This record gives sequence, C-alpha cells and structure tokens, in this order.
Amino acid sequence: MKIDEGISNPFHARHKLKLEYTEIPFNCDGCKEAGIGLKYSCRQCEFDLHKACGKPSPTITHPFYKKCEFQLYYRPPGEHTRICDSCRNDVLGFVYHCRLCDFDLHPCCANLPQVLDDGEHNLYLCLKVSGSCHHCGGKGAGWSYRSQCKSYNLHVSCVKELLVESWQAMYFNADKNKVRELQTRIPTLNGTLRNRNGGRGRKAKKYCGMAGGAVRLIVSAILGDPTAIIGAVVAGLMSK
Repeated sequence: MKIDEGISNPFHARHKLKLEYTEIPFNCDGCKEAGIGLKYSCRQCEFDLHKACGKPSPTITHPFYKKCEFQLYYRPPGEHTRICDSCRNDVLGFVYHCRLCDFDLHPCCANLPQVLDDGEHNLYLCLKVSGSCHHCGGKGAGWSYRSQCKSYNLHVSCVKELLVESWQAMYFNADKNKVRELQTRIPTLNGTLRNRNGGRGRKAKKYCGMAGGAVRLIVSAILGDPTAIIGAVVAGLMSK
C-alpha cells in the first residue's frame, strides 16, 4: 500500500499529517470519537484524525436524508448540545450538519457503509431498527445494522457504547475491578443470541456464528476503517 506523504488540514496547520496504520485505539482530535486502523497523524504534536476527518468533503448528501445537504463544521454549531442522528452520541467536534432539517452526523457515521459483507452474510444499514436490538432489547432511535435474514439487529449506538467502555478500561488506566466488571458485561454476542434463540439447537448455533461476524464488521465500520482485519482485532478486545 502506498503511504501518503502528508496532507494539510486547516484544523492542524502547523505540520503535515501522515497516513499511518494502527491496531492501537486512538481518540480522534477532530470528531473526538474513537478510532483504529488508518489515521492521519502528527507525531510531533500527538495529534490524530480518522481518515474521514483528515480529508473530509466540505459538503455531503446521505441516502437516508434525501432533502438534506450536510455541511462540515469543525465545531458544533449553535449554543446547545448536539446529538449525532446515527449513533445518538454527543457531538463534540467535527460534524456534518444540515441547517434546513437540523440533522447532525459524525464524519465516520456519515461514511458508514450501506452494506457490510463478511463473505458469507450481508448486513444492511437501516435508518430505524426494525426489530429488537440484540444488545439492549429495545427499538430506540438511531441507526442499526440488520442481517439479511432479518433475524437480528444491532444499534450502532450499542456497539459503540460497549466498545468505548471496554477501551476505557483496558487502555486508559482504569482500576482492575472496573476491567473485570466490563469483561464480564461486554457480550461476545454469541451468548446473547444463544439465549434469545432458545438453547443449543442448530439454528441457534448458526445465528451465533453470524453474530460474531456482525460485531467484527460493524465495529470496524464505526471506527472509520471497515475491514475484516481491523474487525478481528477489535472483536478480540471485546471478548477478552
């Protein structure tokens, strides 16, 4: 892979940012969300940006909001706290905002693939969850990924919440009791589906395998680098 020699970003004009690959989680200095994989980095300043935040388009459209034109803001517009309409997290940094409809999207959320393919099964990005989320059990607001067979749904917000909690415990010097607590709480999704599908039958086993692939794909997409390699790394962290 040809590595970028460096780019300029108006949010960090002092130095060129170089494209790097990392399997260590980082916090994007643009959108303030977690990342992994490809990033634009300034080692002199310990400054990192998701690939989507390093070279963002000034305006975008999205198939979920056909009447909207989203403009890039380096800081959330207005005086009130803004919420990403995809993951339902607070907007703390870079954001795509539609002034007409008042929608907001984190750059990585705006770039979530409409279809994720793990080689065996497809997962489809949906504006609304069509069935109960296999983590929270609810049908609350926010985008979700749904299996092709429509057998399970996962909120983007639920996957992101679990991921961030696990990283905070593992990488940001949380106490050992907190690590143990999160390791117990973070689902591998296999157990979640096994319980929901009623035991040990062949059908349950099939759905468990599909869930593992779903987590890997969705996590990697949320983090700005939707590749199976990154997904496998992250899935390993979540299941420790």
